[in-house]
Amino acid sequence: MVTCKIGEFAKSKAGHDKDEIFVIINIEDEYVYLVDGKNRNIEKPKKKKTKHIQLIHYIDSELQNKLNSNVKLQNEDIKRALKCYKANKEI
Repeated sequence: MVTCKIGEFAKSKAGHDKDEIFVIINIEDEYVYLVDGKNRNIEKPKKKKTKHIQLIHYIDSELQNKLNSNVKLQNEDIKRALKCYKANKEI
């Protein structure tokens, strides 16, 4: 079984959103709730089985700080974290 953490990045392996990168914001049994801040925002996350995602094992430091201090995440925080990750990955 895949062990996921809230705030961790994940890549979709199946569905119409295949190969898209998301942030995990909630975990329930075999399901995770994914957001990207744009198409899938915090108010309406994507529910996906853990077998349909590939964990990237990366958590943005600013997202981690907000999660640890119980500050509510905003869509802008998610978009910024994903944009920074993608920019660093391409270099």
